[in-house]
Amino acid sequence: MAVVPGKKSFVTNGTVQLTKSTPQYKQKLWYKQVKKQHWQLRSAKNNYLLRANYIPAKNSAKTVIILHGYMSNKENMGAYAQLFHSLGYNTLLPDAEAHGQSQGKYVGYGWLEKNDVKKWAEQVIKKNGQKSKIVIFGVSMGGATTMMTSGLNLPKQVKCFIEDCGYTSAKNEIEHEAQALYNMPAFPRFPLVEILSGITKLKAGYFLAQASSLAQLKKNTRPMLFIHGSKDTFVPTKMVYKNYRASRGPKQLLIVKGAQHAKSYEHNPALYARAVKQFLAKYAK
Repeated sequence: MAVVPGKKSFVTNGTVQLTKSTPQYKQKLWYKQVKKQHWQLRSAKNNYLLRANYIPAKNSAKTVIILHGYMSNKENMGAYAQLFHSLGYNTLLPDAEAHGQSQGKYVGYGWLEKNDVKKWAEQVIKKNGQKSKIVIFGVSMGGATTMMTSGLNLPKQVKCFIEDCGYTSAKNEIEHEAQALYNMPAFPRFPLVEILSGITKLKAGYFLAQASSLAQLKKNTRPMLFIHGSKDTFVPTKMVYKNYRASRGPKQLLIVKGAQHAKSYEHNPALYARAVKQFLAKYAK
C-alpha cells in the first residue's frame, strides 16, 4: 500500500513536460516521436487492466522490459528506451498497477508487480516467439521489482536483469524515508511502520517485510547488473551492496560517482551506456 510521497525531485506524478533544457532531451524526444504499439494484459491479481507501450526493433528477437519507479509511469522512461533500442532491442514499457494508464488501487512496492512482469514476459514470448531473449530492467521501485521478479520461476527466455537503485525491501525503505525525509525518531517510527505493514496486509494482501529484494535475490541464478549512484540518499547507496551480495547468479556492480537517486544515466551517460552494453553482450545471448 502506498505511502503519500513528500516533495522529491525524482518522484514524477505524471509526465514531465519536455523542453530543450530537459536532461537527455534528444533521447526523450526520440521516445515521444517514435511509433509505438499498445499492448495490454490483465494483472496477476485482481484482474486489473494493465497497459504498455511497445517499440519494435528491426528484425530482433531481443526484448527489454523497462520498469518505472514509484509515482512515475512509462512515459518518463524514454531515455532508457532509446538506449536499449539503439542496442537492437525491442522495448516494452508497462505502466505498473495504479500508475499511468494501468488500473489498480494499491502500489505493491515490487511485490505485487513482480507477478505482472512475469506475465509481460510471457506475452513477449507469445507475440515474438520461443526464440525471444528477454532482459528485465528497472529504476528505483522498478529496480526493486526487477530484483523481486528474479526470484520467480521465469521462462527460460529471460536471460538477465539490470536493476538501478532499487531498495533491499519495502519495509527498510519506508523506515529510511521516515527517518531521512521526515526526521522521525526511532519511536514512533518503528511502531508506525509495523502498523502500516498490518494495514497493507489487510488492504493489499502483503506485509511490507515480504516485499524483499534480498529474499528474492537469494533464489536468483541468472546474471544481474546492479547500478547505484554514490550520492543516493533516498535509497541509500549501502543498500546496493546488500542486494549484490544476496544474488546467487553471475553479477556485476556499477557505482556511479556523484549521482543522486535515479540519476546515474543522466549524470554519466557514457559510463552507464558502456556498462549496460558490455553486460548485455556477455549475458543476453
